Amino acid sequence: MNLVELNGQFSTEDKCREQLKRLRWPEGVICPRCKSKTISRLFTQSKFECSDCRYQFSVTVGTVFHDSHLPLTSWFMATLLICEAKKGMSACQIQRTLGIGSYKTAWYLCHRIRAAMAACDKPMLDGKIEMDETYVGGRGKGLTKRGRGTKKRPVLGIRQRNGELRLFHAENVTSRSLEKFMRENISKDADIVFTDELAAYPNIAKRMGLKHAMVQHGIKEYVRGDAHTNTIESAFSLFKRGLRGSWHKLSAKHLQSYLEEMSFRFNRRDNSDLFLDTLRHMVTAPVLTYEKLTTDKKETAA
Repeated sequence: MNLVELNGQFSTEDKCREQLKRLRWPEGVICPRCKSKTISRLFTQSKFECSDCRYQFSVTVGTVFHDSHLPLTSWFMATLLICEAKKGMSACQIQRTLGIGSYKTAWYLCHRIRAAMAACDKPMLDGKIEMDETYVGGRGKGLTKRGRGTKKRPVLGIRQRNGELRLFHAENVTSRSLEKFMRENISKDADIVFTDELAAYPNIAKRMGLKHAMVQHGIKEYVRGDAHTNTIESAFSLFKRGLRGSWHKLSAKHLQSYLEEMSFRFNRRDNSDLFLDTLRHMVTAPVLTYEKLTTDKKETAA
C-alpha cells in the first residue's frame, strides 16, 4: 500500500475504525471485559456496549491507540511511513510530514508503533544460523575504539538463512549472555551455527548440542565454503545506516525498541500486507503509557 491508496481507503475516522474493528474482531465484536459476544453499537458515540456487563468501549480501548488525542488518520499515515521506510524514520520527520503539534507527541506515537512491532510472535530459529555481534555508539572518550573492549553498546544478531532476524541490545558479550540469547532463539534442531572466531561460541554450541563452524576474521578469512556471517552483517549494516541517516541519536534505554522495529520490518520486507499486518499487531498489543515509556533515567548510547 502507498500513500495515495491509504488516503483513498482510510480518509475518515469512521473508515479507520471499521478497519481496526475487522482486524481486532474478525469473527465479531467481543467485550474486552467479560468476553461476551452480545454487543450493541452506539453509532452516535463510535462505541459499543456489552449487553451482559453494560461496559461501553471503543475499538481502540486496551490497545496502543488508547487515550490518544491524535486522529486515526494520522495514526494510519504514521504507521505506513514507518513500515515503508527501509532505514527507519525519525520522530522529527513524522512530526513535520504529518503536521503534529509537538515533538513529544510524535516521539510517543512512534514508540507505541514500535511497541506493537515488538509484541509479535517470535518462533525459534532453525536451519542454518548465523550469529555475530556489533557495537553502536557516538564519538567521545572510549567510543572511538572498534570491536570488543569498546565502551559502545553491544548488539547481538541472530539470523536464519532465508529466514528471520533477531537483534538484541545486550549488556555485554560474555559467554553467559551469548548462551542466554542462543537458547532463547535457536532451536535444538538447527542444522548448524556459523560465527566468527570468538572463543565462547564453540563451547556454547557444544553444550547446546549444536553443530558449529566459524570463520576467522582476524586473519581476513570471511568465507570458507558454506561458513560465513555475511548475511547477519548485512543486517547490522542496514541498522547502522538507519542510525546515522534517520535517527542520529538513540538512548540506551530505547535502543532495543529501534532494534525491534528494524527486525520487524526486515522480516516482513516481502510481505505485500505489511501495513495491515502492523495494524493487526497494534490492536492486539497492550497499552504503552507515557509514564512507563519514560520511567527510567535516559542514558545516551548513540
